[in-house]
Amino acid sequence: MMNIEQIKKQPIAVLYGGNSAERDVSLNSGKAIAQGLKQAGFTVHLIDTKEHPLTVLVDKNIKYAFIALHGRGGEDGAIQGALESLNITYTGSNVLGSALSMDKVRSKQIFKACGLPTAPFAVVKKNAFPQLDVAHLLAKLGGKVMVKPAREGSSIGMAMADTATKLHNALVEAFGFDGEILLEAWIDGPEYTVAILGEEALPVIHMQTPREFYDYEAKYQSTSTQYHCPCGLSVAQEEQIKTLSLQAFNATGASGWGRVDLMRNSQGEWQLLEVNTVPGMTETSLVPKAAKVHGLKFDELVERIVLLSVANNDV
Repeated sequence: MMNIEQIKKQPIAVLYGGNSAERDVSLNSGKAIAQGLKQAGFTVHLIDTKEHPLTVLVDKNIKYAFIALHGRGGEDGAIQGALESLNITYTGSNVLGSALSMDKVRSKQIFKACGLPTAPFAVVKKNAFPQLDVAHLLAKLGGKVMVKPAREGSSIGMAMADTATKLHNALVEAFGFDGEILLEAWIDGPEYTVAILGEEALPVIHMQTPREFYDYEAKYQSTSTQYHCPCGLSVAQEEQIKTLSLQAFNATGASGWGRVDLMRNSQGEWQLLEVNTVPGMTETSLVPKAAKVHGLKFDELVERIVLLSVANNDV
């Protein structure tokens, strides 16, 4: 295995931007990662995959890529498969782990099959929507649901529905992003996130927002969202949530680094939401916040992620 100083002698590409609905977030992540890598001593090429084909990596003789592409095309296994075909080592999860983690429906099914706690749910496909009895489905899930496009991130296309009319309208909106929609029984409780680095869970973060849920605005635009790390849980509770997050991360085949989101319902039970294999990476994003409390500066964090990708590639 190459050591970090040998890797720093090689050019590394930060792939960012792309064509997904999360392009703007990806642009910010990519710029921050590139700056962090430069501070750590890497030779960095910042490449917007919307503007440049991946063959530019071959032209520049680049053998390492840091994936900062959020959403479709970057987080779903597509770019991972393309990089493997080019024999380029990349950060984060492999093709299967990326695809399963990105798909909220499949990851929920995996959680359930593995006996991991997750809220009751149903799946609605676009071609079945005209015949759907939304009122019956809503009642079956407790009268209040979260509507989620199966393969989008950053809370894009998500909405709460507690009436048949709201559910119908939310589904129409969500089908603009995906042909398959996850309906999740509403979880009334606080939300937490656990960053994963290698086989280690970093300090837990508790997110608080005055909005109805932790939506796109709460994540990226609001100044009223609060992040607590330490998260306020007891040591035993924090260890429990870390263990559960690692189990979820491993269950979907994720590897290298990422983030697991979950909530605690009104009965005090943990409910897994999803696994993120390419989470936001600006200086103020959740993974860097947890890493800072853990004792890792941003440039140390991105360097560690690169090292993990090389280690995974050598296995």
